[in-house]
Amino acid sequence: MPSHVSILRQTPIGKIPEDWEVIRLGDVCKKIVDGTHKTPEYVKKGIPFISTQNLAPFKDHFDFSQYCKYISPGEHYELTKRCKPEKGDLLVSKCGTIGRTQLVRVDYEFSIFVGLALLKLKRDKVVPEYLEQLLNFEPMVRHMEILSPGATRKTLTLKAISKLEIPLPPLPEQRKIAEILSTVDKAIQKVDEAIAKTERLKKGLMQELLTKGIGHTEFKDTEIGRIPKEWEVVKLSKIAKLESGGTPSRQRPEFWENGTIPWVKSGELNDKVIYDTEERITESGLKNSSAKVFPKGTLLMALYGRGTVSKTAILGIDAATNQAVCAIIPKNIEFLPKFMQQYLIYRRETILNQLVNPSSDVGRTNIYVSSLSLLKVPLPPLSEQQKIAEILSTVDKKLELERKRKEKLERIKKGLMNDLLTGRRRVKV
Repeated sequence: MPSHVSILRQTPIGKIPEDWEVIRLGDVCKKIVDGTHKTPEYVKKGIPFISTQNLAPFKDHFDFSQYCKYISPGEHYELTKRCKPEKGDLLVSKCGTIGRTQLVRVDYEFSIFVGLALLKLKRDKVVPEYLEQLLNFEPMVRHMEILSPGATRKTLTLKAISKLEIPLPPLPEQRKIAEILSTVDKAIQKVDEAIAKTERLKKGLMQELLTKGIGHTEFKDTEIGRIPKEWEVVKLSKIAKLESGGTPSRQRPEFWENGTIPWVKSGELNDKVIYDTEERITESGLKNSSAKVFPKGTLLMALYGRGTVSKTAILGIDAATNQAVCAIIPKNIEFLPKFMQQYLIYRRETILNQLVNPSSDVGRTNIYVSSLSLLKVPLPPLSEQQKIAEILSTVDKKLELERKRKEKLERIKKGLMNDLLTGRRRVKV
């Protein structure tokens, strides 16, 4: 673990211990090359073709969850004549998320695209695991961004990578630093695996409970799919009152200063419960706008907003909202907001396809209150809604605990990187 505080000296990349070197990255590499500049012919099955989106720093695999391309063995063979990635090499992102770095830990063959630089290291000068940690260190990433020309689309050149100055402790200290940081990475990876497992459990439970219910043996086909015979299908407007909020004028300070009324923006909807808000408005702001206060327990849905449209939340407090949020208020006790929230989350993709305004601007996705009010939803007996909501809520709480544990580990990792990669705290070797 970290030991005594070291004596630091100023360098172009910050303060480092007196006995550390400052060396150009190119001096610890046998070769620096980027991936093919030509878009290959993709195939359904073949050799993985890795791009910046596939990088997963500190992990023993690539990330194929969102993006996965393959090329033929023949094309791969031709590409490897110039650029052949191997276990122990480093991959560095030249564009997009500049500086994102992953050590190759896989044994299988793959090729890389132009957005990645391949670094073949001199093992007698640098420990690969140490360099992976260093290049992902925030100050180093910022330094690489500064070295990347381009106003809108920045690109880190191979020349800039080669000239990048890095702090280099003695090899034994590099190994120890990498070992300490890797221990935290492994703990984070275990939590990631637990989160993924719980998310799969939640998805399976939602599919089972929100389409088959609890203990049913008879089912019927409806416009929203096959559901228990006992359940109803109703328009949302039949069981709820739908209203959007408003925004007091930003030109009137008296509508905002010292405000006491919580005011929810669409960006604050995260499929959870809202107990506090980023902004508050005054009574005057409420009266002089279309904003209105909705009661605790109200179900909310985002009507528009990049990355937030169709997101939900339940008010844990009385609060007003802006016009990008629709409040779904039960007309009676026929439905539970917690049950309906789970259903809206489960059917999100279908709801977006069904309700999104096709005339919306490119890149802007809108849901109208009038369209949402016509949405058909299932209505189980109240007692069954309660049971379903409780089961899914239990899994949500487990997920929340796991995510908080990951956040704590990430804070620990960040603190250790700040101390160890700058030499502020030295390690015993």
